Amino acid sequence: MYTKSIEMLEVSPRDGLQNEKQPVSIEDKLRLIERAIDAGARRIEVTSFVNPKAVPQMADAADVCAGLPHRDDVTYIGLVMNARGAERAIATGRIDQLGAVAVSTDTFAMRNQGQTSDGSVEASRTIIALANEAGLSAQATIAASFGCPFEGEVAEERVVHMAREIAKAGPVEIALADTIGVGNPAHVASLVAKVKEAVDPLPVRVHFHNTRGTGLANVWTAIEAGASTIDASIGGLGGCPFAPGAAGNVATEDVVYMLERAGIDTGLSLEELIETNTWLAQVMDKSLPAMVGKAGGFPVPADETERTVA
Repeated sequence: MYTKSIEMLEVSPRDGLQNEKQPVSIEDKLRLIERAIDAGARRIEVTSFVNPKAVPQMADAADVCAGLPHRDDVTYIGLVMNARGAERAIATGRIDQLGAVAVSTDTFAMRNQGQTSDGSVEASRTIIALANEAGLSAQATIAASFGCPFEGEVAEERVVHMAREIAKAGPVEIALADTIGVGNPAHVASLVAKVKEAVDPLPVRVHFHNTRGTGLANVWTAIEAGASTIDASIGGLGGCPFAPGAAGNVATEDVVYMLERAGIDTGLSLEELIETNTWLAQVMDKSLPAMVGKAGGFPVPADETERTVA
């Protein structure tokens, strides 16, 4: 028996755009955030506070935060990699939640954050403490939970251990990220269940890339295994500058279509998401990966359309 509702976390303003070479204006980033809110998104990863030389698309993080709509019902999330990033995010006065990142392997952690995997766990714990001291909440994502672009297989025990150590710092949730899209439903079912048990009562969030076409299957399996929040990106944009082959988040439109048709409430408007897909494709000047953005939602019978018009 499946849950009747699932929380969606919109990541297009950050993870969706960070790997795009074409600069996106502050105005368009804010419009994307506003459109996501209009579609029903209530948790949004709006930007990241990282070295602008490493991720030029996020160089305007403070300016984006300054333009955020004032909404008491929306949680704005800023991704940070270290204490300095956390302090920058807190200083904006507009970020509600810090998102920390720990990496499952040393090689990827060094490429991503210039530290070991254990060092990234400690950095995450520090970020969570800084957020709590500032009166904010924090969550942590374990990157490359299902496989590393440099070291290959990642032992489930390693990810479970990291989750347990980070959970001691008091985040609101632990997320498992399939950074390079190598996960499969069997692996997802096993790891989500183990991490959920290890960090209980903290909820588990999942972040999947559709690089190899398994994204939606992994989302469904993760929900079955007990994940309560799904990351997704409008249009299916996304990627990591430090992980070769990390292309394409699961598309918000595709996830919402699948879940809503299965009777699982997401709180999002598929129609408005599809309209945003069309707008975003124009902004990016290219076709976006999302399938439902191209095909549309479930077809309306002709006679019903006629009755509606009449």
